[in-house]
Amino acid sequence: MTDSAPHRHRVTLPGITLSYLEWPAPGEPVILLHGLADHAGVWASLGACLATGALSARGQRFHCLAPDLRGHGDSDKPTTGYQTDVMVADLNALLDSLGWESAHVVCHSWSAQIAAVWATQYPDRVRSLVFVDPFFIDRMPNWMGLTFPILYRVLPFLQTMGPFASYEAAEQVARGLKQYQGWTPHQQAVFHDSMERKPDGRWGSKFVVQARDGIFDDVRRVAGLTQPLTLPCLFLQPEKGLNRSEWQLTPYRRYLPNLQVHQIPGNHWPFLVEPTAFNQAVTEFLVRVTRQ
Repeated sequence: MTDSAPHRHRVTLPGITLSYLEWPAPGEPVILLHGLADHAGVWASLGACLATGALSARGQRFHCLAPDLRGHGDSDKPTTGYQTDVMVADLNALLDSLGWESAHVVCHSWSAQIAAVWATQYPDRVRSLVFVDPFFIDRMPNWMGLTFPILYRVLPFLQTMGPFASYEAAEQVARGLKQYQGWTPHQQAVFHDSMERKPDGRWGSKFVVQARDGIFDDVRRVAGLTQPLTLPCLFLQPEKGLNRSEWQLTPYRRYLPNLQVHQIPGNHWPFLVEPTAFNQAVTEFLVRVTRQ
């Protein structure tokens, strides 16, 4: 197995067994946190790039790890336990199991809330933060709970939850979604690894309903940024992403005095639709902060 191919592991932590991908390499540790309804495989290109030093001018490498967060991918899917503080406890336990005191963190969409709370509550564990088109960073108003049934039907990352009569039927839907524009081999692999055949013979996402409902309930109760964080931070702003207006950056500029905003091509999933530009931006940031 080469450095660019990840190792799949499972680790039993207090109250949960998590599955994760690891790209071992000599270098500082990096944790890659996927967004809602995704899984560790979305980071395949970035993990390989950082582990091999492919885009670093001096070949600097990083030891990368990407967990399937609880309720996602091949990790356990308990009935309850999808609050932010539980997710943070999972991450602390994961680092402890690896013998890592801290790590750089790359977080996408919903996991930005988890990463921000993690860095706030445990500042010694997070060395730097890369926010990839974050979502849910502010606590959502309670009245928005009334809109959740509509969101469940229209949000692109929930469209493959199913059920579908066949894998082919699910793939037909996926091909029309923003995160799979181009239908590259990487995107095909990400989709394939996100699906499973259910006990009744139909197909659906490995992301489960109880996780969806628990997380959407939690984002009405928890704000990601509540006090200043002085660690180095990068905000990656895709040109067709969710955060296109300056007012959307207000909480980041307010609470992150060491913030860099960098515009990149692509949509809400730049690591899937524009991986080269995305990988370059993350690499340059991590190389810079590790040499400060």
